[in-house]
Amino acid sequence: MPMQLTPAQEAFKQDYIRKRGYWVTFNDGLLQYSQAFLETYMKYAALPAAEGPLSPRMVELVYVAADASATHMFGEGLLIHTKLALARGASPTDVVETLQIATAEGLEGVTMGVEILVEELQAAGQDTGFLEAALSAEQLALKAAYQARFGDWPRFADYLLRLHPSYFAVMTELVAAPEVTGSLSAKERCLIAVALNAAFTHQNPAGTRLHVARAIRAGATKEEILQVMQLTAHLGVHACVIGVPMLMKAVEAASA
Repeated sequence: MPMQLTPAQEAFKQDYIRKRGYWVTFNDGLLQYSQAFLETYMKYAALPAAEGPLSPRMVELVYVAADASATHMFGEGLLIHTKLALARGASPTDVVETLQIATAEGLEGVTMGVEILVEELQAAGQDTGFLEAALSAEQLALKAAYQARFGDWPRFADYLLRLHPSYFAVMTELVAAPEVTGSLSAKERCLIAVALNAAFTHQNPAGTRLHVARAIRAGATKEEILQVMQLTAHLGVHACVIGVPMLMKAVEAASA
C-alpha cells in the first residue's frame, strides 16, 4: 500500500523529482524511516552535477556506464539513466558507444593478468627471451597502430603483442570500436573509461591511471575528471535502493 505523505513530505518529494528527474521506491521507505538521510543524500548526490562542468547529457552517460558495468549490472538504474540520457540530448548511438566501452572493461583481467604471468615466469626462472626478441613486421605495424590510436604503450600491450599477436590485434579493434561510429568525442570516451576503472565496484588503479592520462591528453580538465569520479561514488546508494524496499516488505509482513 502506498504510504500517505504529509504535506511537508510531498513537498520534499516534488523537489527531489524536480532536481533528480525521477523518484524510485526506496525513497518512500527512506522518507518514512529516515527523511534526514534522504535529504543529506540528495544534497550530496546533487552537488557534483550542480557545480561540476560536465553537461547533463554526459552525467547521464557516466551513470549508464557505471550501472551497465559487468562489475555492477544494476538494471533498474540503467533503465532510468538511459531514459534520462536520451531526454538530455544523448543519441542512441551515444548510449551504444558507452556500452561498448563498458564491454571492453572485461579485458582488464587479461591486461592485469599478463603482467603477473610475465613476472611469475621470471620468478620461476623460465625463459622470457621473447621480451627482448625483435618484433616482426606485423608486430611493428600493430604497435604503431596502437600508439597512433591511444598515444601510449603500456607494459601489458607489449607483453600481449609478443605472446599472442593475433589476440592483441582483435583486442585493439574491440577497444577502438566506439571510434568507428564516432558519436562520442575522444575526451568523452576517455572520461567514461575513467568512470569504469575508478568506480569502487571495480577499483582498477592501473586502469584508472592509464585512462586519466588519456583523458588529460584528450583535453579533459581536472574538474571534469574529478566530477566523473564523484559521480561513480553514487553507486553506493544502491544498498538502499535494494535494501529499503525489502525492509518495507518485511515490516508489512510482520504487521500482517
